Amino acid sequence: MPVEVTWWGHATCTIEDCGVRLLTDPLFARRLAHLRRRRGAAPPPEAAVADAVLVSHLHADHLHVPSLARLAPGTRLVVPAGAVRSVPGLAKIGLDVTQVRAGDTVRVGDVAVRVVPARHDGRRLPLGPHRSPALGYVVEGTARTYFAGDTGLFEDMPGAVGPVDVALLPVGGWGPRLGPDHLDAGRAAEALAALGALSAIPVHYGTYWPIGMDGVRPHEFHAPGEEFVRHAARLAPKAAVHRLGHGESVRLEATR
Repeated sequence: MPVEVTWWGHATCTIEDCGVRLLTDPLFARRLAHLRRRRGAAPPPEAAVADAVLVSHLHADHLHVPSLARLAPGTRLVVPAGAVRSVPGLAKIGLDVTQVRAGDTVRVGDVAVRVVPARHDGRRLPLGPHRSPALGYVVEGTARTYFAGDTGLFEDMPGAVGPVDVALLPVGGWGPRLGPDHLDAGRAAEALAALGALSAIPVHYGTYWPIGMDGVRPHEFHAPGEEFVRHAARLAPKAAVHRLGHGESVRLEATR
């Protein structure tokens, strides 16, 4: 049975494996603070249907309480340790919250979800001390699917993440510069080469853009997906890159 991945925009994806439906970093809003959805319709109601939700870190574009409130009551929500303390609204939306750290494993039906580290500021900005780690997740079922969340390259990334078949990698942001704790298209291709995954899907680009900046260097909003394809062809030529449109899905066979 192949794994199926649907990209809803930004870092929001549905991963279906072994009959289990997992949702990553759900963000369904048309507008968030200074950001406006500039490409792709808002995800349909079925995007909020999941057996469990994986949240990578506490930034509001990854842990968005109004979007989480659209999930069915009792849905399992996996979040970094300390999230409930840092985001009190989590306790009020009726979800089954599990707090995790790197090294933990969570079972959801017939899949195991390994929690892996990420290099990123995991705080609930703009307030508060650093209380929660940023994380990634490897969904192990028919395939091993790595959702990186937000991360930069870090030492022994392949050893920390482990073997993967499919990599969902962030390739952009919403401005002309990305700091070292992020992956741009080039660094994402380096990560893909290091991890050795034979399938990759670029995410975290081309969805939200600051209001009023529509005409300012728009290529930095649209281009990261295409740039990742080019860099990956050079650095990880054995990997197949699937650049999805918003709401599009791809079925992938495990390579092991």
